[in-house]
Amino acid sequence: MSQNKYGLDIGSSNFKMCFRDQVLNEKNMIAVTRKEVVGIGDDAYDMYEKVPENIDVSFPVKGGVIADIYNMQILLSKFWQKINGTKRSMGVSDFFIAVPRNVTDVEKRAFYELVVRSGIKVRNILEVDKPVADAVGAGIDVQNAKGIMIVDIGAETCEMSVLSLGGIVESKSVKIGGNRLDEDIIYAVRNEYNLVIGNKTAERLKIGLACAGSNFNSISMTGFGRNVLTGLPTSCQISDEVINSSIKEPLSTIVEEVRIFLENTPPEFAVDIIKNGIFMTGGTSGIRNIDELFRKNLNVSIKVVNTPQESIIRGLMRIMADSRMSSLAYVPDDRLFE
Repeated sequence: MSQNKYGLDIGSSNFKMCFRDQVLNEKNMIAVTRKEVVGIGDDAYDMYEKVPENIDVSFPVKGGVIADIYNMQILLSKFWQKINGTKRSMGVSDFFIAVPRNVTDVEKRAFYELVVRSGIKVRNILEVDKPVADAVGAGIDVQNAKGIMIVDIGAETCEMSVLSLGGIVESKSVKIGGNRLDEDIIYAVRNEYNLVIGNKTAERLKIGLACAGSNFNSISMTGFGRNVLTGLPTSCQISDEVINSSIKEPLSTIVEEVRIFLENTPPEFAVDIIKNGIFMTGGTSGIRNIDELFRKNLNVSIKVVNTPQESIIRGLMRIMADSRMSSLAYVPDDRLFE
């Protein structure tokens, strides 16, 4: 194994890379013209919804899988240069990639091909199932015979998994996540205030006001956008009541999907899940009082991990550093590349 070990968690919203004790976490976005790259990561996000027609700002990952391999290769190369700095001479590297569980062989192969074709000198490419890395990052011992349940609510997907002995016993993914909440916030603000807002404003309102529990404060934030009636730019105070009402339906859908998953989980794991609870990760798990919502409807204890959006990359860091966890990373099945 090379001493230069990198971990990759490539999400629909954010790109995370780790090297030793460094973690790079930026928006998984790229801004390009026909001739050049004009922005990546957080810089591209700053341009989002503000660019002229000749600049295209996009997310190369959709629904948890790579949709634009060419732009994703550019992002990987530039993020790799960024985490290493310009002064350090790099040798051959090893990559540990967190891959979604519920994807096709072709979609899974894309994560491997991304690194192979990136132009980076690579010795080994190993994959780690995202739910496993997630649990390790949450500080859970995944290598014993106890059942562990993880619910990862990301930007575009919600992945539910039961783990035991370092592997995945049951797993399910549904196409709903934080972006769906943003869409519903946009719709609600338009209906309530006659105000058209963008996705960035919706995300800001979600982070600042959204609460999934029953106890929330009567607070508000300023929303900027275009008035539907006059067509002119304007602003108004957006209440948390409107935001919380708008996200109620998609969150209820996620809760119901988790309930169905629990009902189909092998009964032998019931005692472990009841005893240890459900661990929640992913950026959308950061919504205030989301644990209260799940606990009330599922009658199971809920534990939202610290900084849930970085749980997977933390897990990769531990797996790369601890030889006792080496069995959790594996070489991709050769049949994927026939």
